[in-house]
Formats: sequence, C-alpha cells, structure tokens
Amino acid sequence: MGRIEIKVQQLYSSVDEYINQGSMGRHETFTPRYGWLKKGFDAVLKDPNIFKAVDAIERLGVGKNMVSSIRFWCQAFKLIRPNREGGYEPTKLGEKLLGESGWDRYLEDEASLWLLHWQLFLPSLEGVSWSLAFNKCNLLSFNIKELARVIKNHAQKYHRFATVSEKSFERDASCIIRMYYGSSDKDSEIDCPFTQLGLIRKADEKNYVSFNTADKATIPPLIFAAVCFSYLANYVSSGQKTILLSRLTYDFNSPGAVFKLPESTVGNYLSRALDELNIDGVTITDSLGSQLHFTGVAEDLYWLALKKYYEEQ
Repeated sequence: MGRIEIKVQQLYSSVDEYINQGSMGRHETFTPRYGWLKKGFDAVLKDPNIFKAVDAIERLGVGKNMVSSIRFWCQAFKLIRPNREGGYEPTKLGEKLLGESGWDRYLEDEASLWLLHWQLFLPSLEGVSWSLAFNKCNLLSFNIKELARVIKNHAQKYHRFATVSEKSFERDASCIIRMYYGSSDKDSEIDCPFTQLGLIRKADEKNYVSFNTADKATIPPLIFAAVCFSYLANYVSSGQKTILLSRLTYDFNSPGAVFKLPESTVGNYLSRALDELNIDGVTITDSLGSQLHFTGVAEDLYWLALKKYYEEQ
C-alpha cells in the first residue's frame, strides 16, 4: 500500500511542477484556425527565426497578433520547439505528421486532430487552462465566466498564476469553448477544425455549454493506444510497467480525462488497439482491477502505434 501511495504522490508532484512551469493566455484570443499549423510548421522549416523576422506579417500573410498565435499553437501542439539559437525547430512529431513525407500533411484525417488535442496536455504545458478546464471542471453545464472561475480557483493555488487577472482567465475560457464548440450561426469548422471533435456541446440553458462525456466514435483505437503510451512516457515512472485502467481514465491529464471518456470505453479502445498491434508483451489483465501491462518502453510503443495507424491502415 505504501508503494502505491508513494507513486501517486510522485505523480501529483510532477503534475504540480509541470503546472508551475506552464503558461497562460499566449493564444492572443485566437483558436487554432484551419491551415495555421501547416503554415507555421512550413515557415519554421524555411526559417527558424521566422517569428522574430520584421517581415513575418507579410511572409505568413496574417496580422501581427496572429503571427504570435500561430507560434503559440505550433508550440503548444508540440510541432515545433525552441532551438539553442533563439529560434524554433521542428519536433519529431512535427516532422512525422507535417513534414515533406508526413503522415497527414494537411490534417485531413480527424485522427490527427485527436492526436494534436492530446499534445496540449503534455509538458511543457503551454496552455495550463486547458488542463485545468478538462480535469477540474465538474459542472454539468457552464458559460465563459463559470469556466473561467473554475480555472482561476485552481490556477491561483500556484504562485506563478496568483496574480493573473480575471479577464485573462475569461479569455482562456472563451478560447477553450470556441475551440471545441461548433456553433450553428457560423461555419466554425472552417475557423477551427477542432470543433469536429465534439468535445463541447450546447447545453439546454442559453449561452451554456457542457463537456461531451459520451463515447467518441471518431477516435481510432490505435491513436487512443498511442495516447495511453504517451501518458505513461510523460506522467508515470519509467520503471512502472503496469497501470490500472482507472488511472488511465481519471488521473490528472489522463487519456480518459482529456478525451472525456468513461472507463469502459478506455478499456474497449485499448482492447481493440492491442488486437490491431498484435505484439508480444502488451496485455490487459483483470487481476486486482483491469490493468494495462507492457514490457517495452512506453515511448517506443507510442511511436509504434502511430506508425501502425498511419502507415499500415
């Protein structure tokens, strides 16, 4: 029992550390628009210093604040990262997904949007409000101000965010809702492709929305398995080779919390994915509760699942 408590305590300590190192409000109020990620990634390939260039507005074809927003979203989705010279460089995920021979260069596969959504919850947390909203908001329905209040109440427990203004929290809450809720009065899917995921939907009350906690039929099992291995690689001790499905469902920034899925669906997606992966050393067992057991390296299994989905489907 003591060993389990120590592991859980270490997990929460790392989460607190990641939040304290995270950031808020750098999206400039813009959701990630269709085409922005590819535009930003390609620009970094051509010029690592594009976002500091005096002619960045002309070269990217957007306004000044949009240049900053494109940089933010490309970094938040882990497609680019700072380099040692003060510019930016592609990440491995960026190369694999959007590079010259990328798996889905123009993000036409909805599975890629699920994969990118997951990246927002990996350290470093460029958008801490996303983690706090998806993990800490237990309201059945909410509007912008109520979601902002939830984010604020939890963020201000951390010294880094103790003096953040209420308006800043409201801007983050507004961005989260607009990013995932496809309103009927405009073509929001063109504005932000992540509305396709259906993670936030309209509630009965006027101007209120709610998280969609139902099954998500558009998540491919292999993508979900990759996300689970990614969670293990980033949030669980490297020596731990077994994890309860309940933890994959309910822990902070777990796949279940990020995708708003019940434990039964988490188990179902993983079972189907393991059938497709068909590799030794990765199993689901029912001893002492349903558990995922693996013998390999979690990060290697992450890339294996992604390769299986994108290259062998």
